[in-house]
Order: sequence, then structure tokens, then C-alpha cells
Amino acid sequence: MTGKTRAPARAPAPPVRLARLLIGRSALRRPSDRIEGSLVMLLAAAFLIVMAAAPYFGERLYQSQRAGASQLHAATAVLTQNGPADNDLADYGEVTARWRAPDGRQRQGILTTTTAPGISGAAAGARVQVWLTDSGRPQTPPVAAAQSLFASVVMAIGAVCGAAIVLLICYWLGRLALDRRRMAGWASEWTLIGPRWTTRL
Repeated sequence: MTGKTRAPARAPAPPVRLARLLIGRSALRRPSDRIEGSLVMLLAAAFLIVMAAAPYFGERLYQSQRAGASQLHAATAVLTQNGPADNDLADYGEVTARWRAPDGRQRQGILTTTTAPGISGAAAGARVQVWLTDSGRPQTPPVAAAQSLFASVVMAIGAVCGAAIVLLICYWLGRLALDRRRMAGWASEWTLIGPRWTTRL
């Protein structure tokens, strides 16, 4: 035989086949079917964008927390009065104390169980660790690196799961509206075709 044999045509890639299946033209596909296919493609694209963006924002959150922790200075404060009672009923308490600011100046002020958890049950004269800003103001103790990483991962996973739930609800609402439109169209067509069938019977 002479002549060149044609190579078998390659099948379209899976995303292409999926797009043709959902929004491709077909005599059997109604306009509402094409709208639903477009909705599925749009929601799937939105979910992929969220999946790609979630790790980025999780990393940004982790870096932000670590940057904030690096700007705090550890110091020791001396209580000038007895601290609040150490029991489960007292969720918040405060006490006066003195400490040395990062600039070397002696400061005196109020510590709370939020900025210095160690004051609970401590007696006057006790030393507790505090975290100060550059100006010497007590701040909430920084979160450990492992806890920051865990919180970032949980945030990323939560964002993906939340987006999935929202997108599924959007699809359900869209499908509900399209089904109502289909039923209305079917009822309209039946009013025209139904009497013809009943007369034939």
C-alpha cells in the first residue's frame, strides 16, 4: 500500500471533555441544562481558587503572628501586692507591679491575668514573667511557634471547608431555581401536547 496512514485522533483532555459534557451544545440539552453546567464550572473554579489561596493566607497569618511575637521583650515584674485568688471562679484579675522597660527605665502599673497569667495566687514580692512592647507596656504573651502553625493550618482547612459548604449551598439554590423553571416549562408544554394525546385515546 502506498500513502500515509493517519494517526488516530487524540481524545480531548479530561477538563475539555468535562466542559463539553456540561456546557456543550446538544439537541437534547435544554437552556436550563447549559445554565446548570455553567454554574457547576463556575463553582468548581471558585473552589479551586479557594484551595490555592488558603495555604497562602495561612502562611501569611503564621508570619504575622511570629512577627508580632518577635517585637515583644521578655521581662520580670515584681508584684507590689497580692495577686488575685487562684481559682476557677475568677476568670479575670489584676494587681499592681513594677518592672523595667526595654529602655532601662523603671515602670509601675497594673498587670492583669491576661497580660501576666502568673499573677494568679502569687503573693506580694513575687516575680512573674511579662512581655513588653518597646515602650514598656505589658502585652498578652506571644503564642508558641507550634501553636501558631497549628492555628494557621486550622484556618486554611476551615476556609476550604467553609468555601465548600457555601458553594454547595449556592449550587443547591441554583439547582432549585432551575428545577422550578423546568417544571414550569414542562407544565406549559403539557398544556399544549396533553389534550392531543387524550383525544387520540
